[in-house]
Amino acid sequence: MKNTQQLFKIAETAMQNAHAPYSKFRVGAAVLADNGKIYGGCNVENISYPCGTCAEAGAIATMVADGGRKIKQILIISDGKSMITPCGACLQRIKEFSDKNTKIILTDADKKFHHFRISELLPQAFEEF
Repeated sequence: MKNTQQLFKIAETAMQNAHAPYSKFRVGAAVLADNGKIYGGCNVENISYPCGTCAEAGAIATMVADGGRKIKQILIISDGKSMITPCGACLQRIKEFSDKNTKIILTDADKKFHHFRISELLPQAFEEF
């Protein structure tokens, strides 16, 4: 299995490429999928807020487009001063492609890794009917 450092490098590279001219807040994400591949994503802002795209959404969309169906791990990084957490919509996106073993790794300004499960970050997620 790919390690956290590989995910970090891909998320960091994606973050550097983010399009954030309005907020100046860059975010990167890297997803390790069930097919063994890693997919990166970055936030892409749009002047017509809220039409931008979150980093997590971009990475998940790329995973799905390439045939990945489950997130094994996802790492999220930002250039902010504190640990970033996904927005509510992205938590639900992550939930959609996760299982109870999916690792969510969030980073802080000191590049320390904080490990979570989706049930910890989104305890009352929407479920299938």
